[in-house]
Amino acid sequence: MVASAQKIIISGYYGFRNSGDEAVLQSILSALQKHSQAAGIKVEPVVLSIDPEWTTATYGVKAVHRMKLGEVRSAIKNSAGLISGGGSLLQDVTGSKSIPYYLGIIKLAQWLGKPTFIYAQGIGPVNRKLFHPLIKSVFRKCAYVSVRDEQSRRLLQSMGLNGDQVEVVPDPVMGLNLPEDSKDYSRITDLESRAQQTVGISVRFWEQSRKELDALAAGLLKACAQLPLHLRFLPFHHPSDNEASRYMMLKLEEEISGLGGTVSICEDALHPQQMLREVGQCDVLIGMRLHSLIYAAGRRVPLIGISYDPKIDHFLERVGCQPIGSTAALDSNRVAAEVVQLLESGEEWKRKREPQIASLVQEAEAPARQIIEYFRRKG
Repeated sequence: MVASAQKIIISGYYGFRNSGDEAVLQSILSALQKHSQAAGIKVEPVVLSIDPEWTTATYGVKAVHRMKLGEVRSAIKNSAGLISGGGSLLQDVTGSKSIPYYLGIIKLAQWLGKPTFIYAQGIGPVNRKLFHPLIKSVFRKCAYVSVRDEQSRRLLQSMGLNGDQVEVVPDPVMGLNLPEDSKDYSRITDLESRAQQTVGISVRFWEQSRKELDALAAGLLKACAQLPLHLRFLPFHHPSDNEASRYMMLKLEEEISGLGGTVSICEDALHPQQMLREVGQCDVLIGMRLHSLIYAAGRRVPLIGISYDPKIDHFLERVGCQPIGSTAALDSNRVAAEVVQLLESGEEWKRKREPQIASLVQEAEAPARQIIEYFRRKG
C-alpha cells in the first residue's frame, strides 16, 4: 500500500526559460517519479520557481515563488526535505548573489530540521574565498551530496569536505528521454532531407567583440562550401540566445543560399523534451551551452563543443571529446574541417563513444535512487 505523499522541495534556477536548467528539472522530476513508484513511495514535488504559474503549467507540479521568503519558508516547513540542484548554482562568476541565495535556501531547510540533498551540482568556480567555509558548513549537514564531475568534488575537498562523502554522478540531463523513446538513436530520414544534412547550433553571447561568433559563422560558411547544409539555430536561453543566434544568421544569410545551404531558427521549443527532439534531428551539434552538448550526447548526435567555462571541458572529457577551441581563440578553418569530418564519419563517432554515453545515461539517476532510498528507510 502506498503511503501518504512525501512533499519534497526542489530548489534551482527554475522558471527562467533556460532550456538547460529546465531540462535539469524535468530530469529530476522524472527520476524521482520512477524510483518512488518502484519503492512504493508517493512523492509530491514542490518547485521553487521565478514563475510558479509557468512551472506548474509546464510540469504539472506545485510551485512556489522563489523570492517570496514567507512562502518558501512555509513550503519547506510543510515538506519532508529539500533537494538543491542540479546545474551550476554555487558559482560566483555570474555574480555574487547566487551562492548566498542557494546556500540560504539549504540552510533554512536545515534550521527547520529537514533533510537536505545536493543533486548532481556543478560546483564553482568560487573565486571569493569567503564563500568556502560557508559551503563547507552547509554541505557537512546535508544527508546526501552528489556533484556532476570530479573537478567539483576536488573543489569541495579543498574547502575541507570529506571527498569520500561526495558522490560523482553524471549531469541529470543525461537521463532525459522523450516520452515515446524507443532507444533507437538512428535517424530515419528520406532522400530529400538527406540531401541537406542538419547542423544544430547553440550559441550565446560571451566575448564583447563577438569574435567567437564571427569565427563560427566563417567556419560554417566554409563547411557549406563543401557540403549543402541546413544550419539550425537552437536557442537554449531566451531571449539572449535568440539574439546571439540572429546575430550569426545575419552574417550567414547573404552567402549561404549561394552555397546551396539554408538557415533556420527554432524559437518555440520551450519544454526540455521539445528541444531534446530538435537536437535529436541534427546530424551534428555545435554547442556553447553545456546542456546542448548533453542533449546531443544523450541522443547520440556527434557533437562539437566550444569552451567558455571549465564545465564544458569537464563534460567533453567524460564523453571522450575535446573542445574545438575556446571563445577566446576559435579558428574558422578548424570548425569547417571538424563539421565536415563528423558529417562523413558520424557512425564511427557514435560507435566509439556508445559505452561511455550509455554508462552516463544509466548513472544519471543515481541521486534520485539515493534520495528515495533515504525516505524508504525512514518510512
